[in-house]
Amino acid sequence: MPFTCIIGGSRGERAAAARELAAHTGGELLPTVPTTHWPFHRTILPEHNTNFPAVVLIEDLHLAFPSGQKPGTRLILTQSTYQLQRWIDWLDRHPHVSVVAHASQAGLTDGAPERAAGRGPWSRIQVRALQGDDGSAPDSAAPSPLELRQAFTVSETERLAIVRAAIGRDRANPALWTLLGSVLMELDDLQPAQDALEHAMSEAADWEAVWFEYGKLWLRADDLEHAAEKFAEAARLMPTFSAALSNLGAALAETERPDEAIAALEQALRHDPAAHQTLNNLAVVYREQGRLDEAIEGGRRVVSLAPGFVFGRYNLAHALFLSGRFVEARDTYAEAQERDPQKNPVQSARLAVSRAATGEGGRAVDDMTAVLVRVPDELKAMIVEEAEETLEALLQVPQVPRGGVAELLELVKRART
Repeated sequence: MPFTCIIGGSRGERAAAARELAAHTGGELLPTVPTTHWPFHRTILPEHNTNFPAVVLIEDLHLAFPSGQKPGTRLILTQSTYQLQRWIDWLDRHPHVSVVAHASQAGLTDGAPERAAGRGPWSRIQVRALQGDDGSAPDSAAPSPLELRQAFTVSETERLAIVRAAIGRDRANPALWTLLGSVLMELDDLQPAQDALEHAMSEAADWEAVWFEYGKLWLRADDLEHAAEKFAEAARLMPTFSAALSNLGAALAETERPDEAIAALEQALRHDPAAHQTLNNLAVVYREQGRLDEAIEGGRRVVSLAPGFVFGRYNLAHALFLSGRFVEARDTYAEAQERDPQKNPVQSARLAVSRAATGEGGRAVDDMTAVLVRVPDELKAMIVEEAEETLEALLQVPQVPRGGVAELLELVKRART
């Protein structure tokens, strides 16, 4: 493979093995930006065209992915699937070049959990494991903007002060303005976040990372039309950018553009087929479009990829129910409820309806009663309306036992009144 990463062993053992492999690979050794700088600079790839055999040695790859932000606001520049996809795209344009990297396995587990699942570019990276302890390298292993890296170990307000100070020293750096926007989004300070991202765009309007963060801002502002526009531009600039495509597909689905949503989500999965949330979103759109066989197939893949993702099971159960496979739907709902620490009341009510459809009328009534007494009035009204509509439809299905369905329908009608 053109990209190999060595993990395990001590830091010295990994570095020695990587240097040996790079020498064995042959070709000119190309200089690269230290991984400690990656989240803080746009340019991390070799800048000149390479039409001759060459090798890039990347040291301490795990240091490229500081992970001190919450998953929902984490800066795209610290995420392995984006940064490494840039390298994979570059290697595809430079077939004479190979990359050899080394990294702490523990560091990757913390900063790049996608590696273990083979997500996105990790499916194109060969990982070689050494025996022995997995020693991490200190940040001083390479020249490092230590203050900026330390910003990911402190609170959001402290992080904000550190980033603003860094911008004061390097105002033309679009990565720092993008980071500022990300931190301000963490603090829900959306107008200053927008100002920061627009400043980043004035420095780098053709950089997909800025457009991606801008899309996240519009998501937080609950403006899905603007979010879709920004994610679409990020995907146009980088067609392999699976996170941008996934978010684009989700936004398009919410704005009732299902065909475009399906196209975006399918493109995202071509570059990150193990992304269970993207696949789950696609299965939901398939279901809403009446493509139930595809929804079920996608739902089963979601459950296989992420057994602990309970909403994948709930969505699979919904598709099974709509396709008339009531026993499978009931069992899938039940397993999801078993795994769900929150015992989602909407899904609990759907389990009750599926029990009625399979002849478990008494248990269906008990389950629905337990749901209706624990939810607020607004949610109760929504649950009752959906259950009533579904149960009335079930009474028209010949193979469904009528007794349990009629009994549950009487209960929900009483609850409505």
